[in-house]
Amino acid sequence: MKPLKPLDEALAELLGHATPLTGVDTVTTFDADGRVLAQDCISALHVPPQDNSSMDGYAVRCADVAAAGALLPVSQRIAAGSAGEPLQPGTAARIFTGAPVPAGADAILMQEDCEAQGDGRVRINAVPQPGQWIRRAGEDITRGAVVLPAGTRLTPAELGLAASIGLHQLQVARRPRVALFSTGDELVMPGDVPPEQMRPGAIYNSNRFFLRAMLQRLGCEVTDFGIVPDRRDATIEALRAASSAHDLILTSGGVSVGEEDHVKPAVQALGTLDLWQIAMKPGKPFAYGQIPRDGGAAHFIGLPGNPVSSFLTFALLVRPFVLRLQGASVVAPQTIAARADFIWPKADKRREFLRVRHNATGGLDLFNNQSSGVLTSAAWGDGVVDNPAGQTIAAGDTVRFIAFSELLS
Repeated sequence: MKPLKPLDEALAELLGHATPLTGVDTVTTFDADGRVLAQDCISALHVPPQDNSSMDGYAVRCADVAAAGALLPVSQRIAAGSAGEPLQPGTAARIFTGAPVPAGADAILMQEDCEAQGDGRVRINAVPQPGQWIRRAGEDITRGAVVLPAGTRLTPAELGLAASIGLHQLQVARRPRVALFSTGDELVMPGDVPPEQMRPGAIYNSNRFFLRAMLQRLGCEVTDFGIVPDRRDATIEALRAASSAHDLILTSGGVSVGEEDHVKPAVQALGTLDLWQIAMKPGKPFAYGQIPRDGGAAHFIGLPGNPVSSFLTFALLVRPFVLRLQGASVVAPQTIAARADFIWPKADKRREFLRVRHNATGGLDLFNNQSSGVLTSAAWGDGVVDNPAGQTIAAGDTVRFIAFSELLS
């Protein structure tokens, strides 16, 4: 029997096959959320483009306000979007947030420190420091800077950043085309058979729903091939059809070595396949292969059939693989330290991913059933504890926590 493959080793091997896809899409900046940049975004201007006020108030020369209480005539009014005249010595300019600082001014007094007089003058009740409340040109972004490098997965903040340098369109990696199907004669689609008419041994196909949603959240174009009958000829035909027009074929179930598990011999009949036993719990069986086609090959990934195993192997292995296909530079989820408010007294030889959620005191509570078939644990939890092999957990221990918000985005 082969030794179990460590999860990190399996991920590194899998990512080694994930050559970024060719092809680039041009999309509007409005429509680029979640996409991966295919080229650097370089600024053609300073941001801000000129010195401007960060406060509503008055622009002055510090030399004209030697002491609090100075009275200065207001020589001009400068609103955002307009340009003032050079500030004459011995005067102040009424100025508003975002407005360009007039030449000659070297400080802004916020209006709370000033009193407008009825005769066109303003009383300055504080002594300004040079540069106060002035945002300098290029303080945020300098002309020629790489603002967003290729490989960045875009979020709303980055869309705003791209817009701030005038980019209304972005070059992004094309969406991966993924074929999804399930295997197993026991599977029934919700809506096809009511619960009271389910035959003995039948189960509803839950994996198809969360896998499709997770793929779409990663920006994939998903073709759902449905449930493939447990026959080798049907499985071969589904794989052949899927490989012709897709970058990745993803299945759940059928990757073990039972007599009714036809995915492995079907993939091997068309291409190559490695069946891995990964040292993680839940989620040990995992398959990677390739099916040749004109101009290259389609990737094949087979996930275990148990729903939590399928859910977590997707999150920890398929997600980074799909992101790397799009050229993303960061594919690993963030792990943070957290306090365990539970005990886990029995160590396992495999690395465990325990479903947990935060409680009102900031600690983590453990779902009471960690079975690989209990999908309730994933719906109840807000993340997992990444527990090393051979490790027990006592209440109060610091553990490694991965939020589902990291794994499902």
